[in-house]
Amino acid sequence: MENSASPTAISRRRALTVAGGVVAGAALAAQALPAFAAGSADADAIVVGGGLAGLVATAELAAAGRKVLLLDQEPESNLGGQAFWSFGGLFLIDSDEQRLMGIKDSRELAWQDWLGTAGFDRGVDDPGGQDYWAHKWAEAYVDFAEGEKRSWLYGLGIRWFPIVGWAERGGGLADGHGNSVPRFHVTWGTGPAVVEPFEKQVRAAVASGKVTFKFRHRVDEIVRTGGVVTGVRGAVLEPSTAARGKASSRTAVGDFELRAPVVIVTSGGIGANHDLVRQNWPARLGTPPKFMVTGVPAYVDGRMLGITEAAGARIVNPDRMWHYTEGLRNYDPIWANHGIRILPGPSSMWFDATGKRFSAPDMPGYNTLHTLKSITDSGYDYSWFVTTQKIIAKEFALSGSEQNPDLTNKDILKLLSRIWQTPEPIEKFKKNGVDFVVASSLSELVTGMNKLTGDGLIQLADLQRQIEARDREIDNPYTKDVQVMGIRNALAYTGDSLSRTAAIHKILDPSAGPLIAVRLNILTRKTLGGLQTDLSGRVLDASGAPVPGLYAAGEVAGFGGGGVHGYRSLEGTFLGGCLFSGRQAGRAAAAAI
Repeated sequence: MENSASPTAISRRRALTVAGGVVAGAALAAQALPAFAAGSADADAIVVGGGLAGLVATAELAAAGRKVLLLDQEPESNLGGQAFWSFGGLFLIDSDEQRLMGIKDSRELAWQDWLGTAGFDRGVDDPGGQDYWAHKWAEAYVDFAEGEKRSWLYGLGIRWFPIVGWAERGGGLADGHGNSVPRFHVTWGTGPAVVEPFEKQVRAAVASGKVTFKFRHRVDEIVRTGGVVTGVRGAVLEPSTAARGKASSRTAVGDFELRAPVVIVTSGGIGANHDLVRQNWPARLGTPPKFMVTGVPAYVDGRMLGITEAAGARIVNPDRMWHYTEGLRNYDPIWANHGIRILPGPSSMWFDATGKRFSAPDMPGYNTLHTLKSITDSGYDYSWFVTTQKIIAKEFALSGSEQNPDLTNKDILKLLSRIWQTPEPIEKFKKNGVDFVVASSLSELVTGMNKLTGDGLIQLADLQRQIEARDREIDNPYTKDVQVMGIRNALAYTGDSLSRTAAIHKILDPSAGPLIAVRLNILTRKTLGGLQTDLSGRVLDASGAPVPGLYAAGEVAGFGGGGVHGYRSLEGTFLGGCLFSGRQAGRAAAAAI
């Protein structure tokens, strides 16, 4: 007889709870859905947004035999949305890849990490609380990541690079922020490979007549009739040949109104709308930066949040957001103010704009939002890595599918070349990027840093003192320097020692040079709050009741419940949140129709 307290039993109970929530939600929703006269509805469901969550929801609806209209204001070239541009990282628990690397993970350890990271504190036990459904979504998602997530995706043809990455290593306490073990699984083929199986399913449904694409259809209103959602209205935009990620025209050439008993909003976040980012910027993260680079295309504008709120939806946790501290200005931009993030290994020294070294936990790869606050507290909107060629050759990776042609194109030879040479995209940024300073001596480096910013804030003697102090800590296998401890900890993990951490060395060792300084900008990226939803993806109103006929998934819903991540993310959970919430909403809506 199975022990009722075993992890397996817990996972099965949680899976039944989630499934029960979907079924119960569908039954309640079916009672509330409008009874359209025969032929009066244009489809069984309308999905607003052709990103990953929208594709997953549409695929689920079509698989259930439902007729779907998939609307997007962008041209067809942007199908897949932000996910296409991503590195393809997915959060998995106790996976085959982890076990191969000797990592001991469990649902209990992951849940401990999630709670310590999320910091839910807004009415977890109160059905009216902002974190009530967020917490439930978090539980369900952790069960999904430990359970069927990998087998479901594997069955769709998705595969992963065998070395598991260790992102967000935390704030220093076992029960605090961060991943206790590596959980960042890089998809073989990066973001496009995550999008591919769902796009194939949807295109097959288009061919069979179950799905109709409505590109260049901008939704301006969610229509309610008698308190029930009955469709959408908006503008038809002029045709556009804009390439993926490029800004498209907003010129309207007509109007439309489409009717369906279900509308699923999957429109993404606010990352490209800096005005909205600053409007929602919380005091706990300091003063909003005057200058930021943009990590998402211009269409990630947040406009559907207000439109859905006008239809009765409740927005929760709007002050929770996730922006990166290691942004580079793209020398070859695709969208306006295009920023690329460095995914750093543990060895670069990190200084504020004045040349003061950050202390723990503000080290590369440890605690993104804590470091963000430290940067804003400095009074400047940028910071510095001071590093070596030896470090960037092994430790620097760039976010984005287009910055990783070896992984994206599944080119094994090019991938293996990382062993003996610095990846070409890194070298191109070092040569062409405006944020890099390369020098043969520290004095030359400081001169270049001050010239780049024009601030003259870096003092050679002060920077040299701090670097030499750190370098002295390398002489012994033990140290009081927390970052050096972290480097040795990383080298103890086979995955890091093979691919992500340079052999420990002194920054001023001439054989490791040249010296490199990298100006780091704040890069906007993810919205952690949003439309509050129950476990069926039904959008809730201010009283906590579902808005009949209205669902949401993906980033616009805080990746589920209006804030599944709480205050902070464990990384690898954004694409996964789109997958899980899109699947939940699609299945529940299909059952309700």
